[in-house]
Amino acid sequence: MWYLSSTGLESGLPRRTEPPLPPFDPINHLPAVKTSMDKDKLAKLQAQVRIGGKGTPRRKQVKKSVTSAQGDDRKLQAALKKLGVSPITGVEEVNMFKEDGNVLHFGAPKVAVHAALPSNTLAVYGPGQTKELTELVPGILNQLGPDSLANLRRLAESYQTLTQRQADAAKGQKDGEVGDEDDIPDLVENFDEAEKKTADLEELE
Repeated sequence: MWYLSSTGLESGLPRRTEPPLPPFDPINHLPAVKTSMDKDKLAKLQAQVRIGGKGTPRRKQVKKSVTSAQGDDRKLQAALKKLGVSPITGVEEVNMFKEDGNVLHFGAPKVAVHAALPSNTLAVYGPGQTKELTELVPGILNQLGPDSLANLRRLAESYQTLTQRQADAAKGQKDGEVGDEDDIPDLVENFDEAEKKTADLEELE
């Protein structure tokens, strides 16, 4: 059924109402939507993510300290880099002779030698072992100087003396065992004197 009103031709059915459109957001090109959140719930979430604050223990930030050996190694590497050292190939072993006669030995395959000849600098890398001179003979003979030869001679003499003493001690021990079996043991006391002492004691009693 249609009827005429002041606004125009309208139907007799009830008018349909639609919800109003939200305001338009020109920045995001989306309708601006207002959201409401529970304040207690929001405060609880904020408290969970809080770091520090009242009542929380202080946590000091621990800095990793560089040890003195690592610092010295870095300084040494920087100094060698300034000198312009370069690796030397074909080095199988390095021997450093000490004043006490022992040798600081660096053996293959872990030894590496870098050198800067203009600055007269050599750098030896690898684990070193302190050894006696006799342990490296005869391969080390062509590396010995006059002082090392004297030490080697002294070590050889002491080694010969030690082996001679051990041989004499072993020989004396064998001779002593044979002699003890063949000889008659000495008497500790004289039987006649012991009888006289017992007789004198009986007379005194």
